Amino acid sequence: MDFSVKLRNDWEKRGLKIVLAGGVFDIIHPGHIHTLNAAKDLGDILVVVIATDKTAIKMKKRSPLHSQESRCELVSCLSMVDVVIIGNEDNIFETVKLVKPDVIALGYDQIHQEKFISDGCKQINLDVEIARLSSPIPELSSSDIQKKYGEDIHDL
Repeated sequence: MDFSVKLRNDWEKRGLKIVLAGGVFDIIHPGHIHTLNAAKDLGDILVVVIATDKTAIKMKKRSPLHSQESRCELVSCLSMVDVVIIGNEDNIFETVKLVKPDVIALGYDQIHQEKFISDGCKQINLDVEIARLSSPIPELSSSDIQKKYGEDIHDL
């Protein structure tokens, strides 16, 4: 399902609670599944923001294995996800302003500080709940998977 302002307005009229979660999602693993299920449990509609390729490089200090379009397609196949969009490269709050979520769900390992997100939302006149999600398997990450398999991961 493609995201649009019309779609968001329909959700608001129906009183649906919108949850926004984001990340790189380059190598989907059980930690992602748990986090996205936990995010979905916070509301009715889960909108997932995929980091652009340039943002992924900044965050992970490496190029993603998959393009932003491929990562978007992969995440859109997950059953708990309602809508997937590619984020704004320059300003995360442009994406937040577009989606207007009721809740922003942050993964346990995401670098964003709750206060930074809260303050940024206030600047765009958006009253939003910030939820820091936990993980039952915090030792699992895409970066660790890539380190373990090295260049061989490209051949999997």
